[in-house]
Amino acid sequence: MPAGSPSSERQTFSWFVFGLMASVTFIGILSELVPSGILPQMTEGLGVEENDVGFLVGVYALASAVAAIPLVSATLAVDRKTLLLVLLAGFAASNVVVGLSSSYGVIVACRVIGGVCAGVMWPMIAAYGTELVPEDMHGKAITVIMAGNTLGISVGLPAMTAIGLAFGWRSVFVALGALTAVIAALSVLFLPAVEGETLTKSNSPLAMLKMPGVLIVLLLTFLSVAAHYGVYTYITLLVEWIDFAGGIGLALLIFGVGSVLSVVVSAKYIDAYLRPLIVVMLGVGGLSMALFLAFEGATGVSHVAFFLWGLAFGPLVTMYQTAVSKQVEEAKGVATSVQSSVFNVSIMIATWVGGALLVRFPGSGTRLIVYASLACFVLATAVAFLSKRTLRSTPAPSAPPVPSTTA
Repeated sequence: MPAGSPSSERQTFSWFVFGLMASVTFIGILSELVPSGILPQMTEGLGVEENDVGFLVGVYALASAVAAIPLVSATLAVDRKTLLLVLLAGFAASNVVVGLSSSYGVIVACRVIGGVCAGVMWPMIAAYGTELVPEDMHGKAITVIMAGNTLGISVGLPAMTAIGLAFGWRSVFVALGALTAVIAALSVLFLPAVEGETLTKSNSPLAMLKMPGVLIVLLLTFLSVAAHYGVYTYITLLVEWIDFAGGIGLALLIFGVGSVLSVVVSAKYIDAYLRPLIVVMLGVGGLSMALFLAFEGATGVSHVAFFLWGLAFGPLVTMYQTAVSKQVEEAKGVATSVQSSVFNVSIMIATWVGGALLVRFPGSGTRLIVYASLACFVLATAVAFLSKRTLRSTPAPSAPPVPSTTA
């Protein structure tokens, strides 16, 4: 590591800097999921089917999954701040064009562009943050950065849904573009520059896939994300199916409160209790799905179920990015890019399966999506419980040194 780099000057945890990084993930998750909150409005406005709007979430995730590994590897040597600014420009432009376009094809293309930016941003910003703090604070750093993900869902998505209901769905995307521009301006002024790394055979994506610990984290990522996003993409239909008292607005609010609480807990305990945290969150997620199925729209019980689901969802990104980063000593951005790719593949598959169930079983598709989620939660909980070595709280032992080929 070059002298004078942030890694050699790690002294304090800057809440402002990490809060600014969290605003980037806030934009990333909102850009991905806003169609879920305004699904009926977009369906009517574009003259398409519900599963077509769901596809706008799925294609974003697919683009993220496809782009993550090759583009993170290709940009590994680029200064982290410079790369982040380019990605923010991509988010802003893609959202604004979606808000102004009447062509479904153009909207799909812009969703792909946004997804590509997200595919690079998620793993890159986690690695960027860990370069600014000591190793024993990596989990805390990732948790704070990824809190933007939770706040985006708990606060941002309900707010954007309300804007869409009041001013039309197009206003949501234009507002996102404007907010992204503000965040980019603040990033220019306040984020530190961090040098990139050299990609070698020992830190390539293929090398990561040969590590058993990484593979276990990838399996947990796939199952957990499918469990959450298979239902969340069609959350408006879930609210309609159970005839939830309070509607989508209250459901998102309760879900969000649970998410925020779990992120606060995660920030405090993730570095010391990674495996127990993952097991508990997966178990709580499974319980929430079971409550939806057993009691459907029963007043009180369904409200508790949304709260528990939010608790389980809050640290989802943080848990597995922290877990995979603990498996490697270098090129954490490459490791988290592999994990991020699987994350987004899982969203894509869950969205596609959910849409297929809705089309094939119009009367019971939503219920079947919840059943599939419950099955994924149960399996993931079992895997996490048995993964005592992989999900340990200490970093992986250092590998034998590899002779450097750089000057």
